[in-house]
Amino acid sequence: MINFACLAPHPPILLPSIGSAQDRKKVKKTLEALSLLSKKFQKAKPDSIIISSPHPGWGFNVPLYFIAKNFKGEIKTYLMGLEEPEFYFKEGKKAYYELKNNPSSGGQKSKVALIASGDMSHCLKEEGPYGFHPDGPKFDRGLIESLKKKDIETILKLDETYPEAGECGLRSFSFLLGILEASGALWQPEILSYEGPFGVGYLVVNFQIKS
Repeated sequence: MINFACLAPHPPILLPSIGSAQDRKKVKKTLEALSLLSKKFQKAKPDSIIISSPHPGWGFNVPLYFIAKNFKGEIKTYLMGLEEPEFYFKEGKKAYYELKNNPSSGGQKSKVALIASGDMSHCLKEEGPYGFHPDGPKFDRGLIESLKKKDIETILKLDETYPEAGECGLRSFSFLLGILEASGALWQPEILSYEGPFGVGYLVVNFQIKS
């Protein structure tokens, strides 16, 4: 059922209509990674998309612009709130069971893409939106390393470990991980890029999935 999954950043500055050519040059790695995700998405040919985000508007629109532009299938959006990451991990599990048991969704024959939209720490540089805090880079490194190890337990506690990181994507990422966990699929994270030229961490991850 789940045949595509990714984590994607959502700063509006990535969009040609908003970011300048100079700005976009600074996020070249991110843009290249998103282009690669788009190719993987097109190859997967999903019937529907589940996308989670901590923000309405650009939180959903920026990843769809780069990954699923001109997609004609069903798109179901989930807006994250302020509950603990573990809450959204469990909500992801519920979302999968609802999808699986919904006859109109096509059941196991339907191909579903997961997109978790969110940025990493906003405290990577003094000139960043929230200034610098040591929790910022520690959070980003911790999340990346925990993903590589598939250490979900540590990921769900990162907001407690680094409370001043100023992140916005952890709950969205946790939601996606909950869906993957409930699906029983074998998954392996592939870190495509990470950079933070403006003091905000932008992480792009593809999940290699085997049902």
